[in-house]
Amino acid sequence: MRYQILTAEEAAEYVHNGQNVAFSGFTACGTPKSVPVAIAKKAKREHEAGREFKINLFSGASTNDFVDGKLSRANAVNIRTPYQSCADTRKAVNSGVINYFDLHLSELPQKLRYNTYGPLDVAVIEVQSIDDEGNAVLGTGIGSTPTFAQLAKKVILEVNEGISPKIRGLHDIYIPLDPPYRREIPIYKASDRAGSPTMHIDPEKIVGIVNTNVPEGGSPFAPSDETTMMIGENVCSFLLGELKGGRIPSSFLPLQSGVGNIANAVLARLEANDNIPSFEMYTEVIQDSALRLIESGKCRFASTCSMTFSTEMMNEFFENIDRFHDKVVMRPVEISNNPEVIRRLGVITMNTALEADIFGNVNSTHVVGTKMMNGIGGSADFTRNAYISIFSCPSVAKGGLISAIVPMVSHQDHSEHSVDVIITEQGIADLRGKSPIQKAEVMIENCAHPKYRPLLREYLKMAKGGHTPHTLHAAFAFHETFVSEGDMSKTDFSKFC
Repeated sequence: MRYQILTAEEAAEYVHNGQNVAFSGFTACGTPKSVPVAIAKKAKREHEAGREFKINLFSGASTNDFVDGKLSRANAVNIRTPYQSCADTRKAVNSGVINYFDLHLSELPQKLRYNTYGPLDVAVIEVQSIDDEGNAVLGTGIGSTPTFAQLAKKVILEVNEGISPKIRGLHDIYIPLDPPYRREIPIYKASDRAGSPTMHIDPEKIVGIVNTNVPEGGSPFAPSDETTMMIGENVCSFLLGELKGGRIPSSFLPLQSGVGNIANAVLARLEANDNIPSFEMYTEVIQDSALRLIESGKCRFASTCSMTFSTEMMNEFFENIDRFHDKVVMRPVEISNNPEVIRRLGVITMNTALEADIFGNVNSTHVVGTKMMNGIGGSADFTRNAYISIFSCPSVAKGGLISAIVPMVSHQDHSEHSVDVIITEQGIADLRGKSPIQKAEVMIENCAHPKYRPLLREYLKMAKGGHTPHTLHAAFAFHETFVSEGDMSKTDFSKFC
């Protein structure tokens, strides 16, 4: 090999205070495991010596504890984007220690190529292998890695022997031309390929290789409960109604599914329902339940940016990987989440909400309007360009102390103009073709928990004037009551008018 072999500590010496540093992967998959830990240790040493050490951290999406966790606890992060899901990072973001800016995932690569955030100094990239010409085989998550590799002044590689060499051929690495020279992205069905199975890195930029041997995979999501199962059943009922009404072609359309327990439950119910025809997925993440759909034949093909499996499922995947080479493809996030392709394929999108208001606006990022949870991720990439956009959530949280259906969302990520359907365990609110007042009526009757329906009806009755009636003094009464008393159901609207 033409590249020098480094220890993680030696590699960390190429990273300096104030630099823009990018890490490969998408979710924990494909994310470096060794070098970021060494960077965190370096930060602690620098701080103990009285020297400043913070980097600006870029990633494909969320990472893992090796990156966000270790670096946040070492107070080694100044700027963070585009997404995070680590408890320590979240704490630092909400206390102002980390300057986090939320961003649609598909937008980051192009913004970096146009130098929006300044030059990219270092990229730390996990690969399965690389040859002397710089052709690398990536792992189980891609994200924005091809653009990181293209732009970074220096590249540090982690070659992970824990990734099976049989993964070669599952990737489709394609970077579109930038405006005004961009052409159409040549993907006309989920299984089409537009690029290369390997990613090229200029060998002259590679400062060295750190060898690791860390199996991919993570903790499984919690099993489905009665609430998530009912949400899944309601999603199935809605899709079947669209099929029977001819609003979805009989051949069905590709599905996108978000990440988490609800998404897993919805996909599991789709598999169990014999009336749902087989389909393809064009999505950013496939989870354990998606792999089960592929194994059963319910999902004919899955295009994704990352395979976010539990450790058990990841082992099963690699043991049987030959069966999946013609059923799965992994793409960079600006392709997996590309508005042009999503609109062309007619993707039906299914994402989760923290809260929704009675007029169909969705908050997917901020608790009580102020505290960042994770970020918008790729949900808007899909929602704004969907054939049908569906949001789902339990109708209540914290044992009923919080209503997920509120008079006005405390933070808005997805406006009523992008949201077609909202589903809870209580039922389905099809908001298409309805005025704001009609939307409010169906949201209250079909999606709100019975405990909160009288309060929401009271608000709608007292709301005054205009196309979208509101009583602004009382619009956030649910949230203010929760902050002061810990229970939204104690809301007394008379106190806010």
